[in-house]
Amino acid sequence: MLKQGIDTSTPSGRLQFHMFGAFDEFLRELIVESTLEGLASARARGRVGGRPSALDTHGVEMARALYEMKGEDSKRRYTVQQIRDRLGVSRATIYRHLNPDKPDKA
Repeated sequence: MLKQGIDTSTPSGRLQFHMFGAFDEFLRELIVESTLEGLASARARGRVGGRPSALDTHGVEMARALYEMKGEDSKRRYTVQQIRDRLGVSRATIYRHLNPDKPDKA
């Protein structure tokens, strides 16, 4: 341990090193526990975290309708690129809402 000056070649130095590690692990677990309690409390009050969705329900319905709309020659009238330009969102957002059963990459 360079900054703390602990000599880990001696038994007392190893003990001190392990005690600091145990205290750090304990403090980290306390932080995780309180964070999870805070998130659960916020959920109980109706608060949800995360970024808001780029498309609301109406936007999703519009994207799906445009994507499924057929032209005279039975080709899709609107491409994903055209739908994305019209709604002002990314291609990934369009595909995510067109294929809701496909899991997101995590």
